[in-house]
Parts: sequence; C-alpha cells; structure tokens
Amino acid sequence: MNHIFDFLFGQYQGYATLDIVLELVAAVFTIASVIYSKKNNILVFPTGMICTAIFVYLLLKWGLLGDMLINAYYFIMSVYGWYVWTKKVDDTHVTPITVTNRAEKIYSVLIFFATMIFIFVVYKAFDKWNNWTAYVDTVTTGIFFVGMWLMAKRKIENWLFWIVGNIITVPLYFYKGLTFSSILYLILSIIAIFGYLAWKKHLDKTPVTA
Repeated sequence: MNHIFDFLFGQYQGYATLDIVLELVAAVFTIASVIYSKKNNILVFPTGMICTAIFVYLLLKWGLLGDMLINAYYFIMSVYGWYVWTKKVDDTHVTPITVTNRAEKIYSVLIFFATMIFIFVVYKAFDKWNNWTAYVDTVTTGIFFVGMWLMAKRKIENWLFWIVGNIITVPLYFYKGLTFSSILYLILSIIAIFGYLAWKKHLDKTPVTA
C-alpha cells in the first residue's frame, strides 16, 4: 500500500504544505464551477475565478507556463462570460444556450491555431520547448482556449472541447507530478460528459436559433 501511495503522491514530498492546500482548494472550486456550468448557473464564473486565480499562482511558481497561461485566460474569460450570461436579450430573457453558427465555428478554428502559435512563441522565449509535454501542452491549450470562449458565449459545443482536453490532461498532469490535478481532470471529464447531455436536453426542450 505504501508503494502505491508513494507512486501516486510521492512527488508532493518536496512541496510546501501551503501549495498542497491551495491545490486542493483550487480543485474543490474547479469542480464546483463545472457543476454550476452543468446546471447552467451563473455561479460558474465566481467559483471559476477563485480556482483559476489560485492555479495561476501555483503554476507560475512551478514553472508550468502553458498551464498558467490557460488559467490566466480562464480568469479573463470568466469576467467576460459573467457579462454575457447576464446580458439581457430582451426585457425578460438573458443570453440563452445556443449552438455555434458558421462565423463562430470559423472563430473557434482561428482561436485554436492562434493559441498554439502563441504558446509555441512563449515556450521558445522561455526555453521550455525541451520536452514532449510541450507539444501536448500546445494542443491542449488551444483546445481549452476554444472551450472557454464557447462557454463564455453559452454555446453547447464548449462541452465537447472540455471533454477532449480533460481526457488528454489526465495522464499529462500525472506525468508532470500533479497527481491531485490529474484526478481532478478525470472527475472533470466525467462531469463534462453529463454537462453536455444536460445542455443538449435543455436545448432540445427550448430550441433557439443561434
């Protein structure tokens, strides 16, 4: 049993207790944020802002630039999403769940490739392009940037990007030594699947033209 525990959590031996506590707190708020998103509840954004702010601090401290930039972007998009979700489209309704239109699909592709180029430049500038994980980081960052943008726009397709990105991140974070975060992304993958099904059910009941 000790061997299993050491295999899963041995990398935390050199971590400060505060950092471990912060990672756990951020994980709790991340799960809460995704659950609120699944429920189509505006609290997705304040809870998301708390967890992303913590992760920005931790990831910057640990030198994981790509992951840090993802969370910094999440924080900014949470502010934007909070505005969009509460924006009135008429006297009684706020921005509804919709599917992406053609223009938004094109923007999604542009965001994906622009993000990968940006991350590549950042990794090169800080001499971080020295491991195979940098290639995976670049792709997952592009996926998550699109997912967050679509979530802020309240588009159902955001869940598809979260599902793919989360599944890739589970083994990636475990390899990086972030066991708690790896387990977190496994949980998020499962919630994202149910989130997509919940939003699809809601959309099928109240179809809206994007």
